[in-house]
Amino acid sequence: MTATLDIPPQFEIVDRPLDTQMTISMGPQHPSTHGVLRLELVLDGEMVVKSTPDIGYLHTGMEKLFEYRKYQQGIVITDRMDYLNPLGNNLAYVMAVEKLLQLEIPERAQTIRVLMCELQRIASHLVWLGTHALDLGAMTVFFYCFREREKILNLIEAASGGRLTPSYFRIGGLMMDLPSGFERRVKQFQDAFPKALNDFDKLVTGNRIFQKRTQGVGYISAEDAIDWGLSGPCLRGSGVAIDIRRVNPYTGYEKYDFEIVTEDDGDVWARYLVRMREMKESHKIVEQALARLAPGPVKADAPKVVLPDREAMKTHMDALIHHFLIVAEGFDVPAGEVYHPIEASKGELGVYIKSTGGPKPARVHFRGPSFVNLSALPHMSHGAMVADIVAIIGSLDIVLGEIDR
Repeated sequence: MTATLDIPPQFEIVDRPLDTQMTISMGPQHPSTHGVLRLELVLDGEMVVKSTPDIGYLHTGMEKLFEYRKYQQGIVITDRMDYLNPLGNNLAYVMAVEKLLQLEIPERAQTIRVLMCELQRIASHLVWLGTHALDLGAMTVFFYCFREREKILNLIEAASGGRLTPSYFRIGGLMMDLPSGFERRVKQFQDAFPKALNDFDKLVTGNRIFQKRTQGVGYISAEDAIDWGLSGPCLRGSGVAIDIRRVNPYTGYEKYDFEIVTEDDGDVWARYLVRMREMKESHKIVEQALARLAPGPVKADAPKVVLPDREAMKTHMDALIHHFLIVAEGFDVPAGEVYHPIEASKGELGVYIKSTGGPKPARVHFRGPSFVNLSALPHMSHGAMVADIVAIIGSLDIVLGEIDR
């Protein structure tokens, strides 16, 4: 997946009188800003002298909404932040609450969480690949990517009943166990996906137009990437081998064999290669999760937090009614503070929760990867051409729902 090209040196910005520069607004209606993002660009001809992101057009006050919802009710809010990675959002939030409650999650539930999150990671990267290629003029790969993503959404829908907003993970485990035949359907996807990934390689990686549009564009060094707080593929595309699944394992990731994918070039091309290889690694993790799936409970043994399984519902009606009343009224969470990060599809997604005791949090804050990664855009775009801005934004893989919250 490597190619060698003679990359022309980046254009040098020449100091000229201010009256030769022009300030334009790119977005928030521009289709290639991946949402309602507005950029204020200061141009010297076609060259970007300065770029300033203008965000907030989609602000929904989600973090404040958590303070008015019981802990279990907050899960549906997380679905709507990075709506391309809802299961990852679910996981970060419920694990933070579980840390406050000191709940022990059954092995089967942890394995299913890994399985579903890696499928979601592949689906998120497929949207990135399809839209990124479309931004640069390649239409065919967009349809191919959405064809594969549709298969994953069908699996998520089979397990949770929802496609874009599944709310499948629960504090204490899962909404319910996997349906009959689910493992067979995942295996079918697993068998077919390597060929699809190979098709993407043929369509995009070897395309000389795509190479020229991405190589040497949007460069950021490893030191600058760390200073700007980048995470995920944006950080690993600058050669920094940090993946929270490895350095701070959660939900059993330490038991899985996978590679931390890095590229050293630090440009749009490198970030492309990282995500392409990451889909292969996620495919490997899903394969291992399928092999690890064993019968067992999918909910913690915590009657005041989670509802009993279906068998218990049939045999203990009085206890069932009691459980429903507890969950309806909300469960009390001990006072304390917690921060829990996960490796989401776009980077470090961290959840901070402050509890003063009771059924509702006092404060919930999310450290979103899209928001932090976007902050480095002015640094990456300095001296680039206007057309390169589209490629740089696509390489960051941002979602405005998570940025504005």
